Amino acid sequence: MHAPVLVLKDTLKRESGSKVQHANIQASKAVADIIRTTLGPRSMLKMLLDASGGIVVTNDGNAILRELDVAHPAAKSMIELSRTQDEEVGDGTTSVIVLAGEMLHVAEAFIDKKYHPTVICRALEDAVAVLDKIAMTVDVNDHATMLGLVKSCIGTKFTSQFGDLIADLAIDATTTAGVDVGQGLREVDIKKYIKVEKVPGGQLEDSKVLKGVMFNKDVVAPGKMKRKILNPRIMLLDCPLEYKKGENQTNAELLREEDWSVLLKMEEEYIENLCAQILKFKPDLVITEKGLSDLACHYFSKAGVSAIRRLRKTDNNRIARACGAVIVNRPDELQESDIGTGAGLFEVRKIGDEFFAFIVDCKDPKACTVLLRGASKDLLNEVERNLQDAMAVARNIIKNPKLVPGGGATELTVSAMLKQKSSSIEGVEKWPYEAAAMAFEAIPRTLAQNCGVNVIRIMTALQGKHANGENAWIGIDGNTGEITDMKERKIWDSYTVKAQAFKTAIEAACMLLRIDDIVSGIKKKQAPGAGGPSKPTIEEEGNADNENMIPE
Repeated sequence: MHAPVLVLKDTLKRESGSKVQHANIQASKAVADIIRTTLGPRSMLKMLLDASGGIVVTNDGNAILRELDVAHPAAKSMIELSRTQDEEVGDGTTSVIVLAGEMLHVAEAFIDKKYHPTVICRALEDAVAVLDKIAMTVDVNDHATMLGLVKSCIGTKFTSQFGDLIADLAIDATTTAGVDVGQGLREVDIKKYIKVEKVPGGQLEDSKVLKGVMFNKDVVAPGKMKRKILNPRIMLLDCPLEYKKGENQTNAELLREEDWSVLLKMEEEYIENLCAQILKFKPDLVITEKGLSDLACHYFSKAGVSAIRRLRKTDNNRIARACGAVIVNRPDELQESDIGTGAGLFEVRKIGDEFFAFIVDCKDPKACTVLLRGASKDLLNEVERNLQDAMAVARNIIKNPKLVPGGGATELTVSAMLKQKSSSIEGVEKWPYEAAAMAFEAIPRTLAQNCGVNVIRIMTALQGKHANGENAWIGIDGNTGEITDMKERKIWDSYTVKAQAFKTAIEAACMLLRIDDIVSGIKKKQAPGAGGPSKPTIEEEGNADNENMIPE
């Protein structure tokens, strides 16, 4: 007998074959089970405690998984799924995970039977084609349809109890901030031009979309400057209105005392000139991103101009879009066209115990602020998350105005199609199709479970309705658990969200199934900086390439 040959180092651990696939499937199912109960209108909330003792209460799939710290590599890639979904389309984060988990679950049986993973993957990949058949287009400008759509998206969220409120906010905000890119396309940049300001206190019903922007700042000299201006002429600067200091430490030696006063006078004159250049245009409100010295402040208040300093760059961009101003980098380059006259009112109001500046009643604002009020921080955070989802859905419809039925109807139709397909395929390869069909039923099944109805009875009834691919619109009403027509109940999903969810889930399931080997090991020679869980090092351009030249 020959002596065994060691190929891998003995510190390396290698698992291969079906053992790995089982481990991956188990891990993914565990992740899916965590958030399975958060699907649908009757969903449960999860409370997460982080290390510093803060709490997050949410049922947004992505928010939950973002907080989790997972050891298993397969589970990590599942969590990435919901993040992708959240970044791409903003909604459907829970259903992606549930679907992917279910697909892996049905694949497990086939791996036991020694099927090759690629055969199983082939069955899964045929699912997305069906979506185009049942999608229907929708008129973006019809408010009622949009409302129904966004409502069915938030119906599964915590704020659904506040009725149309959040849906209205989302639609208003996205239609305001939309920009026509040409060819009939509209692009909505939620991150840049829709700001959500959370102000604790008041009631949720007080939340509104402002026809303009607000930010958490007061005028520089509250006693001397006006706090309410009708039809203000707004000037946006992004340069400091104070004396320039030298780039680096400069020392000046003065031999005569008069020179000192000359120096001071020069500084004052410099600022006076700056202010004169600005006041030439008779603005009512000057906003700068940088500092504003006391002297400049004095000149402004003398001229009856209100000034706001040290504003965030992003806020400044929003104001520019809302009132039609141009952000100017140097006061000498000001032109009449740079001044924003689109706003109807500038006002500083006190909400709670902080001052907020409002620039509202804009003529054609291309940016807006959503003001959220609510009882507690946690509530506000949850409402903000829901609002983000709702706005994302509204954006998707504006971008691609197609709908598919909600309430599990889409999934059931896809499942019925796959079943039909399986009957037309010869040989062993038909079984994975059957299984893939089963996997898509996970969504309606979970909806039924969360309603607390008799799952088996409902599922068989639904399968019967969908059996030969007709009644594509029959699904579960997530509130009552009844089988209804989704068209009547206005339970819809955005086509973009569904298609993305299916694609992501299928790709992920296939990827995890194709893994048949995990090699993990600790290298004896530790790379520099890898000793223990140290802080993540930030590589600058300098040390990115010579990382490996450090002597040990």
